[in-house]
Amino acid sequence: MKNSKIRKLCAVVMAASLAMATLTGCGASKNSSSGSTPGIQEITFNLGADPKTIDPALNQAVDAGTLISNCFDGLYKLDENGKPQPAVAESYDLSDDKTEYTFHLRSDAKWTNGNPVKASDFEYAWKRVLNPETAAEYAYQMMYLKGAKEYNAAKGTPEEIKAKEDEVGVKAIDDKTLKVTLIAPCPYFLDLTAFPCYFPVDQSVVEGNPNWTNDPKTYVSNGAFKLTDYKIKDGCTLEKNDTYYNKDQVTLDKLNVKFATQDTSSWANLKTGQFDVTDLVPLSEIQSGVKEGLVTIHPQIGTYFYSVNVSEKAEDFNPEAAKALSDARVRKALNLAIDRVSIVENVTKGEQTPATAFVSTGIKDENGNEFAGKEYFPAKGDVEQAKKLLAEAGYPDGQGFPSLVLLFNPESGHGNMAQAIQDMWKNNLGINVELQSQEWKVFQQTRNNKQYQIARDGWLGDYSDPMTFLDMLEQVSGQNNCGYASDKFDALVDAAKVETDTNKRLDLLHQAEDQLMEDMPVIPLYYYTKAVGMNSNVKGLRITNLGFYFFDKVTNEKTK
Repeated sequence: MKNSKIRKLCAVVMAASLAMATLTGCGASKNSSSGSTPGIQEITFNLGADPKTIDPALNQAVDAGTLISNCFDGLYKLDENGKPQPAVAESYDLSDDKTEYTFHLRSDAKWTNGNPVKASDFEYAWKRVLNPETAAEYAYQMMYLKGAKEYNAAKGTPEEIKAKEDEVGVKAIDDKTLKVTLIAPCPYFLDLTAFPCYFPVDQSVVEGNPNWTNDPKTYVSNGAFKLTDYKIKDGCTLEKNDTYYNKDQVTLDKLNVKFATQDTSSWANLKTGQFDVTDLVPLSEIQSGVKEGLVTIHPQIGTYFYSVNVSEKAEDFNPEAAKALSDARVRKALNLAIDRVSIVENVTKGEQTPATAFVSTGIKDENGNEFAGKEYFPAKGDVEQAKKLLAEAGYPDGQGFPSLVLLFNPESGHGNMAQAIQDMWKNNLGINVELQSQEWKVFQQTRNNKQYQIARDGWLGDYSDPMTFLDMLEQVSGQNNCGYASDKFDALVDAAKVETDTNKRLDLLHQAEDQLMEDMPVIPLYYYTKAVGMNSNVKGLRITNLGFYFFDKVTNEKTK
């Protein structure tokens, strides 16, 4: 899942110590604006830039994913150890060939408007993601379902498209029974059902109002919290959902969410107690904040990288640059000219690890071994080899190479990173780079539309399996921002999706990453960590290694 801050679940989850950490505040106590109402458990959290959308079907970013995941429940949800546990589904039956799930829904699951949550709401929601007219960027995440790929690509008469929809492997047998048919066994399917694009939506609400997410009154959800206020570029309010089946276990009454985009002001508000928690910590304050006890750093399953526009649209944006960047030797030269050790030590300073592959560290395979480990290039780079490749491509010492434009969003030090890369490419290769910054929502649209040359990118795993990093770059994926198109790569990924032998599956995934790094449409820079700013009055906040915050168990010790 895309990460706007440092940037978009399975049987092979990480060790519990990394899967989900329970955060406990530490450091000097501050006078908090939260908890001012007697007896009300309330905190203020700065999320950063306001989300592009809070529709479970349309969202692709971690920031909105946090809001959505606190307002909705799927069939399953992740526990404190990152393992899937029953949520709306009380139980399930699995066929002998492990391709057919029959989920039994709990009888007390309700929407915030009081309507019961039905199996048909799941069927409708999943098919809505796949509907070609929805144009959901996460539709590819549904391709595990029988008939999903065919429906998502369907063309023809309304009757022909409806016939494809009816063949999708999700059916409501009755109000409380959902039958799901997969194209092949998937060891992490239960984990997928805990991901936002698999959440249900109230069919009557969505069909009755196309703009249902724009108004808290119509933002009907089924999770621990309900949306009660939303102001663009300002913030929103979540309150405890009284219709939630597990409401007695929800300790927080009110969550004030702020959309403050300046990390320096966010940090100042944390220190004065105006914010209790912030997702934005200035890079310059991380190390001192750790010493003060105001900052904790948490491992993430994620990779920060640059996307190189290798799509046909690149020529429309800048033909000369597109021609140069279409050469894999040029992309490899740009990659090798970067000293990632210097970046994590002098720029990011958040205990990140230099990335020497695309698939993030922290993922265990079915055998319990770390999937990552192969170094495709030196962490400190190889300037001599970079110069050699650039010369072979026809640009000795950068002569004749067109100026490049590097696109990024301004939050959380992306500009510092871009300046460091700009200097390395200039000093090591003689390539001039112009820096271009765009506000988060605009940036996302520009990148999605492939109207750029090289763009800041990042990916936090949607589940703990290598597939979450590889299938996002298939040609059918809505997350394929670089426009990478390799039939060989796609074939390896697709083969891995249906391979039932563990070792053969892992070998196919390694081969796919080999092909990706040979083509180099993406330039991995470092593996994510998350620096969280939090005052000592906050207890019980949980953050997953996939990037989501969960507030249902939070208490504010300053509340009287």
